[in-house]
Amino acid sequence: MPLLRTPRLRLPPARDGLWSRRLLSLAVAAVVTVAVAAPLLALSRSTTFDGFACVWLVFGVNHLGRRWWPRRNGRLAWTARVAGRDAVEPGLVARRSLAGWVDVLADLTLVAGTAVVITSWFPADREWGRIVRTLLVLGAAAAVGRIAYQEARFTGRLALTAGGIRYGSQSYDWSNIDRVSLHKRDGRLNGVRLRPVRWPSLEPAPVVGGRDTAVPEQRLAAAIEEYRSRPYVLAGGPVTAPEPAVEPAGR
Repeated sequence: MPLLRTPRLRLPPARDGLWSRRLLSLAVAAVVTVAVAAPLLALSRSTTFDGFACVWLVFGVNHLGRRWWPRRNGRLAWTARVAGRDAVEPGLVARRSLAGWVDVLADLTLVAGTAVVITSWFPADREWGRIVRTLLVLGAAAAVGRIAYQEARFTGRLALTAGGIRYGSQSYDWSNIDRVSLHKRDGRLNGVRLRPVRWPSLEPAPVVGGRDTAVPEQRLAAAIEEYRSRPYVLAGGPVTAPEPAVEPAGR
């Protein structure tokens, strides 16, 4: 069984308990799409818009946001109804960190800003130019709406349930996790690497958690090790995630 569950090309079951969550996420995505499209359309039609200033603003926000690394001291919290990819089940949830929300905002700014800058390349005084501008803005608004859908669709940034480990929209099977290790990137701890029992050729081992997750790597690794060989415990009732042997110092 592969470590990463590949997407299934089928309609979800009618009674998987997730339809209310899907409908809510679609509603959130629709509201966000409309809220973003309206000002972007107005901005794209403005004759005083400075595209170069927008480029510098977009890249400046992204650069500063990615370099900011606040302290993370969250804990995995028990939740009776965790909305995952294929089911609703009990488990431990890690929320998105403040830095993770900044990253989301930076991504939204990048998508919207890039679209508006590109629209400035097309003439506003010609019919075909106005059509292209409108299509670009609507595409950017739809991309922002999709990000909003993904945020509303799942419970927490990361979840440990009897069915597996879910990080974002990706899901990993317990049965194929041989061990875990702390992952470093650019000299900083940034996530927990899952070492699979069967290693797919040319594919790196997946990393879960990190800067965008409020739970520090040591706590997350301790919890994964605790339930790796007995994930059924997570379905039996409220559990408390174990603490690591050494309290994380935080960053």
